Amino acid sequence: MSTLSELVKKHGPTTSQDLEWFHLLLADWQIVADMLFADLVLWVPNPAGEFVAAAHARPSSAATIFYRDISGEAPRKQWETLIRDAFTSGSSANLKGPDSFEGIQVRLAAVPIRRPVSTKSQEITPNPVAVVTVHNNVSEGREPSKLQINYRDCGQALLEMIADGSYPDFSNPTGPKRGAPRVNDGLIRLDVDGEVLFASPNALSAFNRLGVSGELVGRSLSESVTSTLKTKMRVDESLSLVVTGRAPWRADLDSKNLTLSVRAIPLRRNGERYGAIVLCRDVTELRRQERELITKDATIREIHHRVKNNLQTVASLLRIQSRRTESAEAKESLEQAMRRVSAIALVHDTLSTGLNQDVNFDEVFDRVMMLASEVASSHGTSVRNLIDGKFGMLKSEIATPLAVALTEIVTNAVEHGLAERSGVVHINAERKAKQLGITISDNGKGLVDGKVGQGLGTQIIRTLIEGELRGSIRWFSPTEGGTRVVIDIPL
Repeated sequence: MSTLSELVKKHGPTTSQDLEWFHLLLADWQIVADMLFADLVLWVPNPAGEFVAAAHARPSSAATIFYRDISGEAPRKQWETLIRDAFTSGSSANLKGPDSFEGIQVRLAAVPIRRPVSTKSQEITPNPVAVVTVHNNVSEGREPSKLQINYRDCGQALLEMIADGSYPDFSNPTGPKRGAPRVNDGLIRLDVDGEVLFASPNALSAFNRLGVSGELVGRSLSESVTSTLKTKMRVDESLSLVVTGRAPWRADLDSKNLTLSVRAIPLRRNGERYGAIVLCRDVTELRRQERELITKDATIREIHHRVKNNLQTVASLLRIQSRRTESAEAKESLEQAMRRVSAIALVHDTLSTGLNQDVNFDEVFDRVMMLASEVASSHGTSVRNLIDGKFGMLKSEIATPLAVALTEIVTNAVEHGLAERSGVVHINAERKAKQLGITISDNGKGLVDGKVGQGLGTQIIRTLIEGELRGSIRWFSPTEGGTRVVIDIPL
């Protein structure tokens, strides 16, 4: 199924500003569909003057008319006439009498869509850029309740604002909307002074649980909330603008046992605010889960930090011990152990500064090469390191053994391949979707008799690469001299 952008670019002669406005509208039009108990369809014109359905919203407050998405389809003949009238005249048009769709009696209305000329301008485009149709199921002949009447009044107010380009507002909150209030969660209607004209049962219950006693209708929502929260130390700075309906923002109301997310939608006519809609939702459990995740994340990072510090302490003790040891063999063994511990500490240091458990291994490997430089200086060797390609982000369970293995390989190249001579260590990383290929080569004296050593370092490398990482490793001496190590690791 094609996306809104794809459909608009394919069919409509629309500008990037039009497309931006459509995306902004679609982010908020579910609210309108729920208030009107109706399906909404966005129609965009193509260069031939025909209309194509670009998006569709089903109401969560009523049964849908369209059981299948009609995006990408052309309107029915009867609909097209109504859509064209609204688009041409620039005013809303209603179909005379009910329409029938798959045996369902439907009341149909078409509303033109206008938009601001730019984000910094209050000027509205003189001509509509698209049309939205409203499909109401009228087959059920029930007398509407007070809640339904108020919901529809609010929905009609938003349709009028869509027609004059004042809804949605560019200052509406964008980005992640975790816990964003929905119509059925609770709705309050305010007049221009912030006094409550209507409160849905869910909204009244939510504010009662917050600590607001009694009815809300006829009272100032701002004063009711302020009296409840007057003893609270922490209050959202935007709260006063939200509960008075002056700004289209969201804020949280926190009490001892409840967190209520509220969002205001100012109602405007001819540029003047005459009231507002306030949506509310109990997000106590969501906020509790978020706090738990934050706490767990901070705890994990603190653990990585402490592990890094402890490993660095161990490395320092090994370094001190190697300096006090007179045996050359023991000194070398302690230094090797120190480098291995330091390589593991580098990974934990990186994990302690990030927000996830993935490691930017390029940063880690740069520090691994610094360890190799220390080895070179202690052996009187001048080594130039060349790194090609990118390792990218790796999971911590891959990064730790890989860091130790590469430290061991590069150290061997410096200590043995380039012993007492200058040379180059070349590392090439080739990252694919499910494979990481690494080649380490030097221009040293190569493998002795073409055979790989069987020392502790080689055993460690094989265990880490082939055992823990389930990869493969090969050593060989190319004809041009030196040593080359090829590693393949599945990701």
